[in-house]
Amino acid sequence: MTEAGFLNKVCAIMSKPVTEIEAVVRPEWIDSNGHLNLAYYVVVFDLATDALYNALNIGDAYRETSGNSCFTAETHTLYEREVHVGDRLRIRSWLLGADTKRLHYFHEMFHAESGERSAVQELMALHIDMSIRRVTPYPAAQYAALQEAVKQYAPATLPKGAGRRIALPG
Repeated sequence: MTEAGFLNKVCAIMSKPVTEIEAVVRPEWIDSNGHLNLAYYVVVFDLATDALYNALNIGDAYRETSGNSCFTAETHTLYEREVHVGDRLRIRSWLLGADTKRLHYFHEMFHAESGERSAVQELMALHIDMSIRRVTPYPAAQYAALQEAVKQYAPATLPKGAGRRIALPG
């Protein structure tokens, strides 16, 4: 077993992601360097966001019934290993926190066969009233449900790469 695979198993014992999805890298996602184009990492992470939002009851059905949605305000993506056409990927989504108007979460992308982590994305989303397209607090019941989800799913320690900022070494 690789070191990455071992660490994945240890992390799975300590805490559990809210959602886990799989995807297969399509030929049309490959760039001129022969690996997954950076834009398609974001596409795969967006599929994971949809699954996370549905699991937290803030997805499409929530938008339709409440008139509210979540807009991504900030993302940080780290590319750690190449991904190639036909690779099967596993994306785990972690809930890091939520307050009255924001949701903080983190995706990890792994090669499904080797268990090696290939990329991560950290995101901050804002809760939006779609009628005025402005930030608004979550309704009380939704906020309470998110706080329970944070208690249930927030990892004991942040995943490697979470909270990182972009800067030159120095």
